[in-house]
Amino acid sequence: MPSHITINTLYSMKQKGEKITSITAYDYPFAKISDEAGIHIILVGDSVGMVVAGEDNTLGVTMDQMIYHTKIVSKAVNHAMVIADMPFMSYQTSVEQAITNAGRFLKESNASAVKLEGGATVSKTIKAITECGIPVQAHIGLLPQSIHQMGGYRVQRDEAQLLSDARTVEEAGAFSVVIEGIPADIAAEITQTISIPTIGIGAGPDCDGQILVIHDLLGMTDRRIPKFVKQYTSLRQQASDGIKEYIADVQNKTFPLKDHSY
Repeated sequence: MPSHITINTLYSMKQKGEKITSITAYDYPFAKISDEAGIHIILVGDSVGMVVAGEDNTLGVTMDQMIYHTKIVSKAVNHAMVIADMPFMSYQTSVEQAITNAGRFLKESNASAVKLEGGATVSKTIKAITECGIPVQAHIGLLPQSIHQMGGYRVQRDEAQLLSDARTVEEAGAFSVVIEGIPADIAAEITQTISIPTIGIGAGPDCDGQILVIHDLLGMTDRRIPKFVKQYTSLRQQASDGIKEYIADVQNKTFPLKDHSY
């Protein structure tokens, strides 16, 4: 793996047909483990509101929360590209606000890029941010920040709109695009149509890369697991077993022993 993943690395991987791996993480330990394992991109997602803070959606996450989590993730990373999610209402009010908030991520948290949701509706914002020298990853399809407008977490099937959005964010200067919750055949067509890398989540196998939330793939959540998630282990059960064993040892007076004492 290159010493540090850059936009040019991702472009080269798409051209060579090499799959891009991306993971959503929010803290130092998991970011460090992911980076050392060889992940290409770590997204500090506004899903932190749901996964870490227990909220029902991402809408309440603030810029200060995102700056905090992005900063501690960046500290852990030596190779992966760190991308920060711009939270709800951090870029929708005005282009000037969007530029200011995007700049905060690079200045205060050492992120390499930002991600924002939307297609044609945010193309002017993407263009303005990129013209300031801040790389932007776009996000089309199912948009978690627009769940009320979309009527919930629903698969998006409007092929013409999705293709148009993909082309529009590419033209606006986005260096890649997350494609969430769309049929696999449409995602494949988008991937073949545009020149920037596509990162899929619930969008089939033909995207240039894939992304999953680390808590989902490691089996740490008690929430309903979406169809597109593959759990590679069950850390939640392992953690529960370990804590129960610790409780039993303390209550049975088998911990701490002499070896654990000064």
